[in-house]
Amino acid sequence: MKKWIALGLFAVMLFTCLGAVAEDQFLSVMLSTNVMSLDTNLATDGESFEVIADCIDGLTQMDADGAAIPAIAESYDLSEDGKTYTFHLRDAQWQNGTPVTANDFVFAWRRICQEAGEYAYLFDSSVGCVKGADAIIYEGADPTTLGVSAPDEKTFVVELEVPVSFFPSLMYFPTFYPINEEFYNSLEAGTYGTSPETFLANGAFVLDSYTPGTANLTVKKNETYWDADRVQLPGIKYQVVGSSDNALTAFKTGALNVVTISGNQVASAEKDASLSQNLKVTGAGYLWYLTFSQTENNAQGGMLANANLRLAISNALDREALVEDYVMDGSLDTYTAVPPQFAASATTGEDFSADQDRFADVCGYNPEKAVEYFDAAVAELGVDSFTFTMIYGNNEGDEVAKVAQAIKSQIEETLPDITINLQPMTKAERLDKMQNDNYDVALTRWGPDYADPMTYLGMWITDNSNNYGFWSNAEYDQLIADCTTGAYISDYDARWAAMYEAETLVMQEAVIAPLYTKANANLISAGVEGIEFHPVALNRVYKNTTLQ
Repeated sequence: MKKWIALGLFAVMLFTCLGAVAEDQFLSVMLSTNVMSLDTNLATDGESFEVIADCIDGLTQMDADGAAIPAIAESYDLSEDGKTYTFHLRDAQWQNGTPVTANDFVFAWRRICQEAGEYAYLFDSSVGCVKGADAIIYEGADPTTLGVSAPDEKTFVVELEVPVSFFPSLMYFPTFYPINEEFYNSLEAGTYGTSPETFLANGAFVLDSYTPGTANLTVKKNETYWDADRVQLPGIKYQVVGSSDNALTAFKTGALNVVTISGNQVASAEKDASLSQNLKVTGAGYLWYLTFSQTENNAQGGMLANANLRLAISNALDREALVEDYVMDGSLDTYTAVPPQFAASATTGEDFSADQDRFADVCGYNPEKAVEYFDAAVAELGVDSFTFTMIYGNNEGDEVAKVAQAIKSQIEETLPDITINLQPMTKAERLDKMQNDNYDVALTRWGPDYADPMTYLGMWITDNSNNYGFWSNAEYDQLIADCTTGAYISDYDARWAAMYEAETLVMQEAVIAPLYTKANANLISAGVEGIEFHPVALNRVYKNTTLQ
């Protein structure tokens, strides 16, 4: 009896030690802000999308170059008219052992359209063009009228209103991921994705520990994943680090394997022989910009609805100084509404935004022109001084506060009759204020969800949920409609030209003031290989990552 007890204790000790060793082999990764939601209908930020994609596979996934390759869909057929996709699903299962079926996609897609979350627009006629989506999202139509069906468990059919050339690439974006209907309905309302017990994975990792609003989150390898042999990491430990100083310290001490730094810490790492070999700069894709409330609710009774006033502010901004003196991580000063280095023409291969001088007449650091625009605004408005509040996130990287202060200084120095008051807040609070038109000026960002200029241009359609300035222009709306559902859907070159025309309207009216396209200066521990960095959709993917 004692012998069996001793053996049992030894087994427990051995299991515990093995578990500790495995935990030590988890990749430790910095997040810049808290994960906001693991619900695909509520997630709107890159951190949340990254963790969701760790744990759930959609129909397709990204390869190292960002192309769409098979995931849950082993293959697909496309009808001759380009409007019907028939996806053939592989044998895969959720972590609770139930199979992944076509109904999991039908349920998830109907739910997002019915609940009309912020990213539901990806289904509508401005992007994905899924049949019936507009009526469900915007008019409350029956969600069963959405153009999706499951003829059998392994066949998922999607009907589109018009052909969408990049549709397979949309499928690797988390908004299009499946949810197991039975599991979801078993939960208390509003609790899906709020803990490991209320989140079901079918991907490379499963959620191991997570409490909303806390700084730490852990995922561990999913041993029942359909492609488990490819996944070498036993897990990932995420930790929120809001300061570049703290990130650098955590990397030096070995507390974190992957961190993102900015500002003076980048220069410090470049000069330190023990760190420079670990430094890797990658394009993050995000465009940082100023958006202006153009309604009468804010900003001195709608003064920012005046295009000349917005143009004055835009021309007072020294973007080159922002990236060289404050961000300092390889980010690119940007002068277009669509940022560079993510969307290329299928016919010429040219970057849509390669020409950063295209809008030099309306966007650039030009103090004299800024004063001219300001004087024109004063004449039109009959007001000669202005006070605006600029909101920004205080948990989105420590360089953001520095950039906000620099913007304030630049505007007030060039245009002394404009006063900018700064108001820091959490990212969640900032988003809430922008969405509810409760702000004057906001320092914000947008990352490309798919490799097409429309991922930016679609934001400024009248009544789009991401049109934070509440700008409306009938000519612009028509151009975007022509590109998405109308005259140019089958004429690639004409569509490209029309998108240039639409961007011109945005820039000439200074709907936004673009600032810089974000790069990430990453420090990565020696022995870590195979992290895939992308400027589109998912910034980091770990399915091929190894840690020695």
